[in-house]
Amino acid sequence: MAVEKTLVLLKPDAVARRLCGEVLGRFERKGLKVLGLKMLQVTPELSKQHYAEHVQKPFYPQLEEFITSGPIVAVALQGPEAITVVRSLMGATNSRASAPGTIRGDLGISRQMNLVHGSDGPEAASRELALYFQPGELFESADCLAGLLFAADE
Repeated sequence: MAVEKTLVLLKPDAVARRLCGEVLGRFERKGLKVLGLKMLQVTPELSKQHYAEHVQKPFYPQLEEFITSGPIVAVALQGPEAITVVRSLMGATNSRASAPGTIRGDLGISRQMNLVHGSDGPEAASRELALYFQPGELFESADCLAGLLFAADE
């Protein structure tokens, strides 16, 4: 089992709707460990870096307008297969198509304003974590709960 780090962004709609505690709680209850947490305003420059693969696409201006419209909360999480686990907890990108029990399925109704972003793979997680967290802003420590959350041979 691979222990991974991943980035989650609680988007402006999650912050405005006061859902940060609810969303963060779902990740923690699942057993993921918070390594870093901060609120910030995404600038157009940061948006272009984060969404570099989408900048030339027709929908990008609307995406940038949304992600820069209010504060976000950036969260660095760690755990067994954290990237897959986070994406499963988030649900489908289109909240209307997300299964009940997922963050988007329970709390969202929009494709664009879908509450959360999660890294889609190890390379993206590494790149995105570096965009939002400076060296020294992630706090790693021994995980005293690991033996209660999963077996040593997983």
